[in-house]
Amino acid sequence: GKEVIAKCIHELSPRSKFPFVAINCSAIPENLLETELFGHAKGAFTGAIADKKGLIASAHQGTLFLDEIGELAPTTQAKLLRVLQERKITPVGSTRPIDVDIRVITATHVNLERAMKEGKFREDLYYRLHVMPISIPALRERRADIRPLVSHFLKLYQGEHLEILKKT
Repeated sequence: GKEVIAKCIHELSPRSKFPFVAINCSAIPENLLETELFGHAKGAFTGAIADKKGLIASAHQGTLFLDEIGELAPTTQAKLLRVLQERKITPVGSTRPIDVDIRVITATHVNLERAMKEGKFREDLYYRLHVMPISIPALRERRADIRPLVSHFLKLYQGEHLEILKKT
């Protein structure tokens, strides 16, 4: 549901004509996440046979949704903070900064206040991101939402799965 809400915010905003780019920070190994986010220059490392545009640049003028931001490594947190402050990225292996204009929406299951106290999440990044917090209670705490959600998904998928439903 977090990505659905982020996409809804994007679609209802003036940035809706521009890309919505989502990435799950915990699904990509730390050593690959930097090039996924920032891109890389040809020759930056073995196997970098061409320039690669990163996800941050791909979201230019749109929205970047970072799911599970609480899982970011400290070095990546520092680089993300710099992007938010400077509005520029430098691809891995490049010396040329690229201007970026993005809205960042983040989500996590990690208690970031606790992570800050434990030294696992940067306090300055937290306050840069914590501009307009939205708390979404678990579905078990919103039982009244279950029926409308079931109805929505039945309507959404009935055409695709009509044959399966007829057989059962």
